[in-house]
Amino acid sequence: MTDRPRRPTAVLAMWPGFDPPLLTGEELDRLGKVVELADREPLTEFQSERAAVLLGRAKVIVGHWGCPTLDAAALDLSPGLEMFAYAAGTLKEYKVVTDAVWERGILVTTGAAANAEPVAEYTIAAILFANKDVFNTRERYRGAEATFSWPQRGPVGNYDKQVGLVGASRIGRRVIELLEPFELGVAVYDPYLDVEEAAALGVVKMELAELLETSDVVSIHAPALPETHHLIGVEEISLLQDGATLINTARGSLVDPSALEAELLTGRISAVLDVTDPEPMPADSPLHRMPNVFLTPHIAGSQGSEYRRMAAMVIDEVARFTRGEPPLHPVRRDEVERMA
Repeated sequence: MTDRPRRPTAVLAMWPGFDPPLLTGEELDRLGKVVELADREPLTEFQSERAAVLLGRAKVIVGHWGCPTLDAAALDLSPGLEMFAYAAGTLKEYKVVTDAVWERGILVTTGAAANAEPVAEYTIAAILFANKDVFNTRERYRGAEATFSWPQRGPVGNYDKQVGLVGASRIGRRVIELLEPFELGVAVYDPYLDVEEAAALGVVKMELAELLETSDVVSIHAPALPETHHLIGVEEISLLQDGATLINTARGSLVDPSALEAELLTGRISAVLDVTDPEPMPADSPLHRMPNVFLTPHIAGSQGSEYRRMAAMVIDEVARFTRGEPPLHPVRRDEVERMA
């Protein structure tokens, strides 16, 4: 009779105060079947004596929103660490991973694909409502036209319209897949997307100006980088056709806020904005009162029950690691800066 191989020890690192929690008791029980949980209470910092003890045992760190930075000092406390499994999406915005992680050859996986799903679903809903002119019709129905100058809009509906996507990112590609059942044309601007790959995705590759000029709805799915700061500025917004709708579920910094506000005030275009610059949008911003603006407070990503999808993905990745199988959602060093 052989001894059962010992399961690797895992440490949790995340904010503890979410409601519902990011990892429920049921999910922790499932995780505990594939690893030895050093402590069911997550670390929120890597400087305390408790952190030093737990990190000293860790072969796996399971992170989520609020995970402290994995810098050289933290890794010095974690000599046996082999895997960092991040249940959330971007590793860049909160600077969770540093060069020290890559230099020590630690496997990194992410739940970005799980977090992409609700963002893509939000986007699809916004596209279909925008083409149907639902947002503007609602305002007219309750009398907003009495105080707002409405542009002459073309035919409404979700047949034979063009959707323009700025960015063939993970979310952008999922939006393409979800649009497939609808009789809508899809154009994509992405400098990293070639014509052959666009054809394989079933979309038309366009330069940004052409996409803005010809699309009924434009949805942004590019990462926040120095080169994408105010990617949609005064000139680009002016290219949008009358009655077009701009959707942003990426980052507020991709759009020049002053230019967008000025154009929205004319009533010539509409916008669905889940992200803004600044964020949150100040209470006195006119965007809150514009009938051609549908504004939400960064809710497109995972919420409520959708946390369970991210939890399931990270547990699956850890289970694969314990079985010696390659991860399904690995992150390479050169990908981090381009992640949304």
